Formats: sequence, C-alpha cells, structure tokens
Amino acid sequence: MLRLWRAGRGLPQGHSGVAAGHGHPAHRGPPLCPRRLQTPEHSRLRLQESPSARGRWTPSPAYFQALSLAPWPCAALRRQPCCGWRRSSQPHSHASTALSSSPFWRPCACAPAPAPEPSDPWGRECLQLLQQLHRSSQQLWEVTEESLHSLQERLRHPDSISLESLLLLHSADRVLQVHLEYIESYTSCVAVQAFQKAVKRRSEYWQGQRKALRQFLSGMSSEGSVGTALVQALRQPLTHHVQQCVLLLLSLRDTVGESHPTRELLVHAATVFGNLQSFMRQELDQAMATQALWHTLSSRLRDVLCTPAHRLLQDSQDIPVTVTPLRAERVLLFDDALVLLQGHSVHTFDLKLVWVEPGQDGCMFHLLTPEEEFSLCSKDPQGRVAWQWKVTQAVCQTLRGKKDFPVLGAGLEPSEPPTCRCGAYTFRAEGRFSQATYEGEWYGGRPHGKGTLKWPDGRNHVGDFCQGLEHGFGIRLVPQASEDKFDCYKCHWQEGSMCGYGICEYSTSEVYKGYFQEGLRHGFGVLESTPQTPQPCRYTGHWERGQRSGYGVQDDGDRGERYIGMWQADQRHGPGVVVTQAGVCYQGTFQADKMVGPGILLSEDDSLYEGTFARDLTFVGKGKVTFPNGFTLEGSFGSGAGRGLHTQGVLDTAALPPDPGSTRKRQLGLGVFPVESRWQGVYGPFQDFVQAGCPGDLQEALLGFHVQSSRELRKSQEYLCCERTHPEDHGGRMEDILEELLQHRAPEALQQCLRKALSNSLHPLGKLLRTLMLTFQATYSGIGANKHLQGLAQEEVKQHAQELWAAYRGLLQVALQCKGQVPEEDQDAETRDLQVHRLMLPLVLPSFYSELFTLYLLLHEREDSLYSQGIANLSLFPDTKLLEFLDVQKHLWPLKDLTLTTNQRYSLVRDKCFLSATECLQKMITTVDPREKLEVLERTYGEIEATVSRMLGQEHKLPMDDLLPLLIYVVSRAQIQHLGAEIHLIRDMMAPIHTGGLYDFLLTALESCYEHIQKEDMRLHRLPSR
Repeated sequence: MLRLWRAGRGLPQGHSGVAAGHGHPAHRGPPLCPRRLQTPEHSRLRLQESPSARGRWTPSPAYFQALSLAPWPCAALRRQPCCGWRRSSQPHSHASTALSSSPFWRPCACAPAPAPEPSDPWGRECLQLLQQLHRSSQQLWEVTEESLHSLQERLRHPDSISLESLLLLHSADRVLQVHLEYIESYTSCVAVQAFQKAVKRRSEYWQGQRKALRQFLSGMSSEGSVGTALVQALRQPLTHHVQQCVLLLLSLRDTVGESHPTRELLVHAATVFGNLQSFMRQELDQAMATQALWHTLSSRLRDVLCTPAHRLLQDSQDIPVTVTPLRAERVLLFDDALVLLQGHSVHTFDLKLVWVEPGQDGCMFHLLTPEEEFSLCSKDPQGRVAWQWKVTQAVCQTLRGKKDFPVLGAGLEPSEPPTCRCGAYTFRAEGRFSQATYEGEWYGGRPHGKGTLKWPDGRNHVGDFCQGLEHGFGIRLVPQASEDKFDCYKCHWQEGSMCGYGICEYSTSEVYKGYFQEGLRHGFGVLESTPQTPQPCRYTGHWERGQRSGYGVQDDGDRGERYIGMWQADQRHGPGVVVTQAGVCYQGTFQADKMVGPGILLSEDDSLYEGTFARDLTFVGKGKVTFPNGFTLEGSFGSGAGRGLHTQGVLDTAALPPDPGSTRKRQLGLGVFPVESRWQGVYGPFQDFVQAGCPGDLQEALLGFHVQSSRELRKSQEYLCCERTHPEDHGGRMEDILEELLQHRAPEALQQCLRKALSNSLHPLGKLLRTLMLTFQATYSGIGANKHLQGLAQEEVKQHAQELWAAYRGLLQVALQCKGQVPEEDQDAETRDLQVHRLMLPLVLPSFYSELFTLYLLLHEREDSLYSQGIANLSLFPDTKLLEFLDVQKHLWPLKDLTLTTNQRYSLVRDKCFLSATECLQKMITTVDPREKLEVLERTYGEIEATVSRMLGQEHKLPMDDLLPLLIYVVSRAQIQHLGAEIHLIRDMMAPIHTGGLYDFLLTALESCYEHIQKEDMRLHRLPSR
C-alpha cells in the first residue's frame, strides 16, 4: 500500500518538505516559506499499478520524485525574493506506479522599486555577494527542474527510457558542480556576515528590501536577529535535502542487482552526494568559524583580513603555537594565507609561496617564504602534527586552485606540496629586489628556474634564476631617465651578476659583444658605435673590470686612424702601432694615451722616420729620415702654425738606394706583441670550457651564442626576447659532438670531420674560428690593410691554426675521458707542427685568406708590377720565337704539338707548346691551400718532363739548366697575376717538413722564373722583325 499526501496538507511525522516546484503560470501563488506551504487545489497525484510489476518489486515513482526535490529558498534582495519547498513522498516497496501529474512552482518575482546602489565599499561588496548567491540559486533551480523533467519522462515511458537517462545518474558531476557553486556563494555570505550587514543597513536602498525579507521569514522563529534567521532559513533546507538525496540514492542502489547496467551510475551518484554532504558540513563549519573570528579582532585588523575568500582553518588560540625568530601574538591559518598578528601589524604569507619543512624536534616545523624563514613551535607533538598537517594541506589546496573534495586533505592529488612551483611575489625588504615583482618558477622559497622580474622604475629582467639570484641566460632592460630609451643586456648571469658572454645594446647606440665578470666587461669583447654617432668608434680587444686593458684594436672614425697595441685603465698604454687612412704607420710607446719616447714612422712611399712625435704624428725633436732613394736627413724637427715642417740637420745624398728586400723587411709589431698571448682572451674561455669537461649548460656562457642579425637584436629589445639559435638546434648535442670526434680519428676522416666542425657556426670549433676571424678582420681589413703589418698577420694565422688544433685535441681528450678511455699523450712540437700544417692550416687559411693575401699584394706590389710588364712583353712572342728567346735547346721544342694550317709557319703559332703544363700551372690560383699549390707546381713539372720525354721518345730528366727556361716559358704563358704574392704566401705557410725537399726546390725554381721575368731585358726586349 502506497501512502500519499496532498501537497497542501501536513506531513506525517518523520517526513519533511523540500523545494517548491512550478507549474502553469496561471497557478503561481504567493511566496512560500518553510512554515507556510501552499499548492494549487487542482493538483493531485494518481497512482497506477504497472502490469509488468506483478510478482516482483520495482522502484516506486516516489523514489524518482524524491531525487528531484528542490529546497532552494533564495533571498535575492534585488529582483528575486524567495522560493518555497515541495513535499516528498515516502518510497514504498510493494508496487510500481506511474506519476501522471505533479505540481511545480517557479520562484515568484517580487521586484522592489529601483533604488541606488550602496555608495560605501562594504555595502557594494554585500550586494555583489548576494547577487552571486541569487545567480547560483537560479542555476541550482534550473538543474533541479531539468532533473525532474528527466524523471517525468522516465515515469511516462518506462519501457523506452532507461534509468541511465536520469540527470542525477548520467550527469552527477554536473549536478555536483552546481551545488558546489551555490555552497561557495552561501558560505561567502556567511563568512563576511553579509546577511547581518544587509538587514542592518539604514540606507534607502536596504530599507526598500526589508518588506521582502519579512515576508520570506514570516514563518520563522522570532528568536535572534533577522540576519541570523536568514542564515538558518537558507542553510537548513539545503542540508536536509542533501541528506535525503544520499539516503534515497543508497536505497535505490540496494534495489538493483549487482549486474544491473545502472548500478555503477547509482553507486557513483550516491558517492557524489555522500561526499557533497561531508564537503558542505566542512564548508559551513569553516564559514561559521571565520564569522566568529571577526568578533575577536579589532576593527583595524578586521578591515584588513575580512574578505569573502578567507576561510579560517586553524587559530593559535585553539591550538597554541609560538613563532621564532619572528614575533607574533596570534597565528591564523586561512585556506589561502598564513597570518601573523602582532599588535596592529599584520604579516600575511601567500600559501602558494610557503614551503613546509620538518623541524629538528617533535614540537617544531619550519616554514620558508620568499623573504622570511621561521618556525612554528607547539607545546606538544600533537599540536605540531595538527598545525603542520593543516598548513601542508592548505598549501596543497591553494596550489591546486580548488578546494579539496570532500574534505581538506582528501583529494585525489598528492597530499604533499611540490617543491617546484610557479607564482608571483613582490619583494618588500631592502635590497636589489626591493619593490620588484617576480613571476615565474620557485624552489624552496627562492626564485629558481624561468622567471620575470619587474621593478617599479621600469627595469625588467627575463631569464633563468637559481636559488633566488639571476643565474643562466637572461635579458634585462634598464630605462634611461633622461631619454625615452633603455639599455638592453642579453647576457649570461652567475649568482646575480653578468658573467660570461653577452650582447648589450645601449641607449647611446653602442653595442657590446663579449664577456663579463661580476657585472663588468671583462675578457675579450667588441664595443662598436653606429656610423651615425657623433664620434664613431670600434674597439676589439681585452677588458678588465669594465675598462679597456691588454691587447686591443680601436678604430677612430673622426681621425681616420687605427690603433693596434696595449691598453691600461681605458687608455693607450705600452707599445702600440697607429695606422692611418693615408697609409702612414707609426710604432712607439704610449703612456696615459700619449706618445712618449722615440718611435718609427713608415710612409706609403717607404720613407722611414726614426725619432719623436707629436700627437698628430708630426715630427718633433731629434730624428732621422731615410728617403726611398737612400738619402738621409738627420737633425731636429719642428712645426708651427702656418710654417709647416721645418728642420735643422744634415742631408746625406751619398747613400745608395736601399734593397727592395730590406724595405719589405720593415714590418711593424713583430716581437713587440707576442703572438701566443695576443688574443688570449679569445682562447681562454675555450680552454676553460674544455677543462670543465665541455658541459652543455656552459657552452653559451663560455663560447657565446649565435644571433641571426642586427634586426633580431632590435626586435629583442621590443619583445624582451633574444632570437638566438641554441647550439643543439644545428650543432648537435655536446655528447654527439664528442662521439663524432672519437669516430673520425684517421687522418682523412679527421680532416673531413674538422672541415664540417669549422664550417658550423654553432660547433665549439666553429665558434672559436669565427671569433678569431672577427679579430683578424678588425685588425687587418680597411685601414689596417697596410703592407707593414703583413708579418704580424701571417704569424697570427699560424698561431690561430695551432690554437684550433689544441682546441680539437682538448675536445678529443674530454671525449676519451667520457668513454673511460686513456687520454692520449701530449704531442711534441715537431709532431704538432706537422699536424697543424697538414690538417688544420689548410682548413683555417680560407677564413683569413682575403685579408692576408691583400697584405701580400701590397707588400709585393712593386715586384708584381715589373713582373706584369715582363709577362705582357713575352706574350707578344710566338711559341718558337719565345723558346728561342729563352735559350731553350731546339731538341726540346715540342714541334709535334704544333698543327699548321695552310700558309701557316711555325714562327706564327702561339700558345700551343707545353699547353698541358700551362693549363696545369693556371690551377694554382684555384686553391688557397699552400700544399695544394705546391702539388700543382709538382704536376706542372711533371707535365713539362712528360712533354719533353714524348718529343725525345724516351724518359728524360731535366737538369736545372734546361728546366728553368722551359719553366719561364710555361709561367709566361700561364700569365698568373700577382705571382710574387702567391710565391711568398706559399713559402711562409709551407710546412717546415718540406724545407729542402722537392717542393722547396720547385718553389725556388718558380721564384727564379718570377725574378727573371722582372729583369729589364725581359720587359724591354722588342719583338724581332719577321
């Protein structure tokens, strides 16, 4: 037998009302309250027994009706006054019935007359909280309505619609979320006493809402304030409803078998509502505890701490704790912050940035924050456990960004907070970070990992941090107060200061690329200004604590000079060379940026002055001038305004013209700047990298990073980024680089491996080579292209090849150590020189060849000019006439190679004799490798001998007397330009092992041909008459 009650009558004992429904608009009644429920009289419930239920029990419709009960009374004080309750039916277990009709009530609108919003902040906050409560209650009502609709459909069509279609079963998580939002809105109002404040307001706005409130609470007990009654009116029905849903879902679960398809859904729904019951109980308790807290605080503290988001989790007045070394009268743990109270001062710690560490004894534990480290001490271990557990779980909950469900510490996520986190914090203590806001990764209370640091004055830092300090690559912008510009530092940092390689762009349009130490330029670096600046300059060299110091090269755009030499304290100091745009070279000693003592000056026409100078390189004091023709002038020199240079001394005209060879030997800088220490600032970081074991994280800091173009540098200022290519993108991981070196140790394979490495700008060897190229170009290109610097340049190229070979050997030793193999023994000097000239120099020389060969051209310009005249004259000779002129024996003439046409004589044929040798020699200019040039010369000699042997019909070895004329013939026909520069470059770069050998002999023969062609009889001999 199923008992039903009409909605307008009393309920039997043990049954309570739940939410009001809604029906046809015409049947809407006045607002309902818990003590005064009304239902349309025409509403009735009809029971119908299901034929299929005979003989077995099925759930009655009352089960499903009860699942949709909606107890949502909402006091929306602006446009939505309140709601009522619907009565529930007791589920019975004797028959299955169908619900034919059921009355529903929508919330009745009771819109008061419009009134202005509260002007005070507390009034506006209360209004916002109540409006949010209204919105969440509306959502809860809509979900309840949707749930009831699914129940009705199930009751109407039990055979076609399964239990899975019920909203509470297939969307239990969605229904849960709506409940959670409502509970959050309600408890926020409770925590800040929004209901009590609302009814106490004396403003015209709040006065206009009291009528609706009294109507809503007319059935409640008159005990207590209106606000307290409102809290109870909105709490009790919700609590009761969730409790009933749990009981009903559990009962319904027990009615279906273990294999029933809906059992899993029923179990899940029952679990969800059971957890919701626990969660709601915890939230209500926390909200009430928080509300009670405000009564124990002064108004000043209450104004600071009272926010809707705060929920009190623990109070030191309940479980006493003391704070050391900080002082605190009271400790409050909220769900998002830890608060220390001392008098009227409040110290708040965001739980996202609080780390909990165990203490040394059982009554203490430590807390780490961005600026403070302190301990909480309890009277007994139980108190410590309670506080430590609460703090730990609160931190976890805060980091997850949502409340633990169903209760604190019972979520699915780990109960221990992660050591590494992300968060934002503004530093307040004095120091470098004072008032700066850091946002990024943290570890143990310190910035650690990727992050951004911003100061109020506009400074920004983006990059890597370690233990609270800038460490690793980072970009910093420093605004300039005087202008709307800023300095941009893209550098590697170490323990809070720039250290390692960096690129800095200054507001003065200067750019520095080089190394830093303790925030100052230190080591090798290049400082360059744009050509548009008032005083354009470029310095390439060494620095010490922010000042130019050591060997360096500086261009002075205004004076058209280049200084090559030593520096100290940002001034030229020590030996130095000055090269001017006019080709004048000076070598002497500088002190405090001024020339002191004697020096030498070489002019473009090879005039030489030895004596003292003025700053503008004019002769002052005693000196001696040696002119190109050999004349000398020795005496005292001076200059004055409008008087030009004047001298008093002795002119010697008896001396003979100097030998051109001795003139070429006037090379500046040799012996003055030791080549092995000249660019130590470039070699040093690579050596440090190798000694450290080639760690990948130090590769950029020690070897530099690659930036595509200056446009990318300008872009990096604007977007606080640096478009640099990571070495692993194209150069490969360091482990792979070392492994490749181990696999290519045979000479041929090694040379290919080195060629690949040197051509890759991201490979360690490639980076080193490009930096050396930069220094070479800064010294010897442009103004530095002076013939008196050729000796300085060629020994520098050799030194670079040796250093690159040493760098390879260092990498190889690291690779062997990584594999656990025995490192190779150090090479002796002879073996090292052989390997350098055989393997490294041919690969390195092309990178310096343009500037180096230009110096050779300038140094041998006069000889090459005479040589060119001789070649031009000899080119007018036909082959036989030229062979005759060169005294080549006629039996060696390759007449068989001359093909005559009609009316053509031997004496008219040109460029046919020794053609294969001529074409072979012309290949000398197709390579820059000295060894390959010598091999071309050797093949040319072989072609000459092969041609002679063919003419004689037998193998023939040419003696020197026969070889030289034939070689002169081949050279004259090959017409190689600048042969003198080629010969001298080959000899200077030739491996020592070839000295005295075949290559040396052939090069000496070629040099003899070159000198012979320069002779006057070669240049001025007229073509004989035909």
